[in-house]
Amino acid sequence: MAKENLSKRNWFTICLFSFMGGVAWNVENMYFNTFLYNSVYAGTSQTAQAGAMAPTTAISRMVAYSAIAAVLTTFVMGTLSDKLKNRKLFISVGYIFWGIVTGMFGLITKENVAGLFHLSDDAKILTSTVWVVIIMDIVMTFMGSTSNDAAFNAWVTDVTTPKIRPILETVLTVVGFVSAGAVMGVGSFAQAGKVSYQTFFIGLGVFVTLCGVAGLFLIKEPLNRTRKDDSSSYWADLFYGFRVSVIKENIRLYLALLAIGFSTVAYQVFFPYLLVYLQYVIIPENGGDKFLTTPVIITAVIIVIALVAGIVILLKLGAKNKAYCLVPCAVLMPLGLFILSSSTNIIIILIGVLPAVLGYVISTIQLNAAIKDFIPEGKAGLFQGIRMIFVVLIPMVVGPKLGDIASRTSNVKYMNEYGVETLVPSSSIFLYAAIIAIFVFVPLIFLIKKGFEVETVSEEAES
Repeated sequence: MAKENLSKRNWFTICLFSFMGGVAWNVENMYFNTFLYNSVYAGTSQTAQAGAMAPTTAISRMVAYSAIAAVLTTFVMGTLSDKLKNRKLFISVGYIFWGIVTGMFGLITKENVAGLFHLSDDAKILTSTVWVVIIMDIVMTFMGSTSNDAAFNAWVTDVTTPKIRPILETVLTVVGFVSAGAVMGVGSFAQAGKVSYQTFFIGLGVFVTLCGVAGLFLIKEPLNRTRKDDSSSYWADLFYGFRVSVIKENIRLYLALLAIGFSTVAYQVFFPYLLVYLQYVIIPENGGDKFLTTPVIITAVIIVIALVAGIVILLKLGAKNKAYCLVPCAVLMPLGLFILSSSTNIIIILIGVLPAVLGYVISTIQLNAAIKDFIPEGKAGLFQGIRMIFVVLIPMVVGPKLGDIASRTSNVKYMNEYGVETLVPSSSIFLYAAIIAIFVFVPLIFLIKKGFEVETVSEEAES
């Protein structure tokens, strides 16, 4: 049973593991994609690229297969962590190997793959290297989903209560932005070629591994975490969340999952391609390296201030009633995405970022808090796999595929320094995302009618 308040130790542990987990996930979700463009596909001939899959297709497949691996892993390992009652082992050991696998990406080069498989044909070397990246991404996902998605998320649910979860989700969102910013700050040097991808991957992998080692000493299992039906079999637990009776009993949970599912599908339509889109489309069309003009900087500052103010206002409304901020967010996100799809002008893009980010971030905070509230006490591990279907499997299979279709339909190409044309994402990825985001209203309406109130159980604060 969770404590009413979190101890300083648990706050520190949650922030540390959220930050380092965010580092690992952002490396995977953002920079494996640029790694394909800037390292794997770079320097290859037009003939080699013609004989291999298009880079946007490679990204789509990598994200989709990773999502499938993530969900299967979370089902198996989340249920197992419930049965063994040992989240600590899964979190700490998982992070250790998660970091090791991340570092191993620094060893993936076309030359190493050609030597390993004794290849000489350029098209086969490129194809094989792409598949090595995809397969290693699946391995990395297994480690990350075991430690973060299955065990860590369940542990956070175990040690928190509905009273503290909106605050917690806000903190986790801020930590997520900080981790993404840290990765982008370091990754920009790799993307620009100033630091090798080998150094980038190995360096960040070491930090993730050290976090796992620290977890062996920091993480404490919550006391009195028991389940009434603890005698149930592992296989019964594995499919627990698919039972019709369970769905009916927890209908609000599934409506919240469906709402965040639509939002995340929309997000995944463009996110895997975002850095590539900025590097090869937006920056070149806005003056190249000199795109940071005074008007751009002023606009960016105004947008950041407005974003912070908007977050504060909507969170205050959400504290009174989640519906007060979820409805505006359901409007803001597609509106921002439509604006982003309308132009490649950097000023217009910054304007579109405000409603798009504001709508997505606040709805994610509130819906994630609601999901934790709606999960029956003591069964957090059983529902992590179900959660992953809506926030990972469906979004990361459907979203990037739609982004790939949008890019191939628009057929925007970039000519590199070798005179080779390569397909790049286009602004239509945001149009597709906006259309999907509108569907958030469907489950949201039913969820608002049923309400967000939950019973709380208070205990003494942790020491």
